[in-house]
Amino acid sequence: MSLDDKLKILRKEREVRRRGQSGSVEAAWARIDRDGDLSVKQKLEKLIHLTGPKTAAPRPAPRFEPAPREPIRIFENAYPLHAKYGRLSIADGLEIRGEVLSTLSREGAFRELDLSSALIIDLETTGLAGGTGTVAFLVGMGFYRDGKFIVAQHFLGDLSEEERMISDLGRFFREMEFRSVVTYNGKAFDVPLLETRFILHRQKYLLTELPHLDFLFAARSLWKHKHESCRLFHLAQQVVEAPRDEDIPSAEIPFRYFDYLRTGNFGLIEPILYHNQEDILSLLGLVISGAQLFRDSCPAELDESIDALDLIGVGRVLERAGETARSVELFQRALEGKLPVEAARTLKHKLSSHFKKNAHWDKAVSLWQDLIETDPLLCYRELSKYYEHKVKDYAEARRYAEEGLAFAAGGGAGEERDFERRIERLDAKAARRPGPGGGKP
Repeated sequence: MSLDDKLKILRKEREVRRRGQSGSVEAAWARIDRDGDLSVKQKLEKLIHLTGPKTAAPRPAPRFEPAPREPIRIFENAYPLHAKYGRLSIADGLEIRGEVLSTLSREGAFRELDLSSALIIDLETTGLAGGTGTVAFLVGMGFYRDGKFIVAQHFLGDLSEEERMISDLGRFFREMEFRSVVTYNGKAFDVPLLETRFILHRQKYLLTELPHLDFLFAARSLWKHKHESCRLFHLAQQVVEAPRDEDIPSAEIPFRYFDYLRTGNFGLIEPILYHNQEDILSLLGLVISGAQLFRDSCPAELDESIDALDLIGVGRVLERAGETARSVELFQRALEGKLPVEAARTLKHKLSSHFKKNAHWDKAVSLWQDLIETDPLLCYRELSKYYEHKVKDYAEARRYAEEGLAFAAGGGAGEERDFERRIERLDAKAARRPGPGGGKP
């Protein structure tokens, strides 16, 4: 290929890549070609160097001044009592009796209280790990006052003003004279973290002296077996039927706040305010929903319409509160309803253990016989032990031991040996005491 042909191709390529740039391949070549000291190869290399792509100088990072912001801002939304949240009315919270709150919280002090004097509290923080380096930059509070349910949010727009915000909160707690606290996982996170911030700023923290309903524990008892998640957001959708969307992931909240501190862009914070307010309303709705599973003033009296899974939930709450007899009644009633197979199996195990412990043998035996198909080794062992030690019917005890041994075959030497020893012992007992249930089988 001649030099002219090479130049033509080079011109076309450069024209396509560098359209609109000043200068041309021809002009560059004309200047280079006048240098008689260069060979053709050197001229071409110089042409390529001059007309090739240039590395752009790095752009400086954009510079801006943070937008002006207020050090502390307080937001307040008031909801009339007739307002609805999901399927519930805001006013329903005022109908919850103290005895129900006492059962849900396992704190006797709630017997003399109701939600009219309670503070619902939820924090948004600079981290989820807690500790002295974690700051609560948003303190959301819900409470009933003057015929309304109010959601008040204290937002810290400047970390250097935390002491002032803590002082304002302390004054607010004193003036409002709350008599109890309601949270969701607040015993492990919100209340200790806020107490730490008060201590660091040498402020008296009044909330630690109040009865505390951390509804996470009650929610797990009521609904863990019924719903796939006990996250506040999820239960608000499933139980309260609140029209909530997944507004903002909790893990994203600290990063949004730090971006706000850097830029002053309050648009980063607005979704957090919404998220926090929805969490407070959702918690109120869950407490109402849980309390409504109990009737009127006595938690032992239940709405006849609640389903079998809810009966289990209420029974578990009563069991945690020490009302064992009533919880057993509810578990038995739940077995009469429609239950998923695994829930029924778990419940039968729980009841059989209770009846065995309390020597209600007829009921325990009936449950073990029901469970033979799903848990043969356990049930054959328990039935063999019952007939051996309680009825003294060694032949029947041996029959169940043989059934257990048959199922244990191949399932582990330990299980097989247990039934073998049981059979040997029963044979020895039967040999020593001939008669009904005795004698060699």
